[in-house]
Amino acid sequence: MMKSVRLSTSFALLALVLSFADAYDPSPLQDICVAVPEPQNALFVNGKFCKNPSLTTANDFLYSGLQVPRSTANPLGSTVTPVFVDQLPGLNTLGISMARLDFGIGGLNPPHTHPRGTEILLVLEGTLYVGFVTSNQLNNTFFEKVLHPGDVFVFPIGMIHFQLNVGKINAVAIAGLSSQSPGVITVANALFNAKPPISPEVLAKGFQVDEKLVETLQKKFWYYN
Repeated sequence: MMKSVRLSTSFALLALVLSFADAYDPSPLQDICVAVPEPQNALFVNGKFCKNPSLTTANDFLYSGLQVPRSTANPLGSTVTPVFVDQLPGLNTLGISMARLDFGIGGLNPPHTHPRGTEILLVLEGTLYVGFVTSNQLNNTFFEKVLHPGDVFVFPIGMIHFQLNVGKINAVAIAGLSSQSPGVITVANALFNAKPPISPEVLAKGFQVDEKLVETLQKKFWYYN
C-alpha cells in the first residue's frame, strides 16, 4: 500500500515537472488566434486575447517592409526591427517570431538576453562577431564565432549574447525566435538604468568596483535597441 502511494506521488510530481518544462509558449488549442487589444477591465491572460476567427483576414498574418534598410545612426550603430506578436498579431499562440538586425560599420547589438526564447541568426550581408555565455553551472563558458553571409548561429534561451559588425561594410541579419514574445533584457541598461535605481552599494560589491564608478555609470544615457 505504501509503495503504491509513493509511486502515485512520484507520477504526480513528474507530471508537475513536465508541465513546467513546456510552460513557455503552450501549444495552441485552435487553428488561429489573432491578437486583439485587451478589453477594458479584462482578466490577465498569458499571451493575447483572440480575435473572432470569422473576422480574421489575411492581413492579420502579414507584416510588410522588412526588406527596407534601417538607420543605424545611434550610439550603438545598430537597429533591431522586431516582428513579434505586437507587430504581427497573427503570431499569437504560434510560439515563433523574428527580427531584422541592421549594423553600421562597428555597430553592436550589446550583450542581452531573451528570457522566453532561443534565437537562431542568419547573416545576409557583412561580417559579424557573435558569442554567448553559459550559466554559472557551466562555469560561464564563452562561445564565439565570426559569421559571414549564409552562416547560421544559435543562441540558447536565456543566455547572454551579442553581435558586433567587424567587417568593412554594413551588415544585415535575420533572427528567428522560439516565442511570440521572447522579451529582451539589455544587460547594461537593466543594471545601470533600472527604475528606480539599484543601490550603488549593491552594484559596487557585485562588480567589485568603487561606488563612484557605479554612480557615474548610472548617470549615463543608456541607449538600447
